[in-house]
Amino acid sequence: MGFVSFVGRVLFVAAFLLSAYQEFNEFGADGGPAAKALNPKFNVFVKNISSHLGVAVPHIELKHVIAATIGLKGLGSLLFILSSSLGAYLLLFYLALITPVIHDFYNYDMEKAEFAQLFGKFTQDLALAGALLFFLGMKNSIPKRQGKKKAPKAKTN
Repeated sequence: MGFVSFVGRVLFVAAFLLSAYQEFNEFGADGGPAAKALNPKFNVFVKNISSHLGVAVPHIELKHVIAATIGLKGLGSLLFILSSSLGAYLLLFYLALITPVIHDFYNYDMEKAEFAQLFGKFTQDLALAGALLFFLGMKNSIPKRQGKKKAPKAKTN
């Protein structure tokens, strides 16, 4: 069962690892294509936060955001493969930060094609977060192995 669990964890984080690897290779001086794609969505998100909360959001360089997401995905994935709860928490943190910004279906009309596409990807990220929460719940519900030896059985004649 341990090998099957290991293979499952590897397959689960494959999307995170491949995405982090691709973003790392394309990073460049400005954050690469990921920063260019994130820029308009991030600006809309900051504008919404500022208008709804009435708080000025400080300027954040998108290349730093991309570098942080690469680190969260890469380190979180490697730790998750090793069955670490910290890896699951890092991936959950990544999903919580990036999902509402990237998959901003709420900024589109329901009749538009972008809405359906973004909503589908949003729900996929919710499913990934649910799987990570399931992993954490199962990991915390399994009792740790005890180092105690079993008591010898009494002999009966």
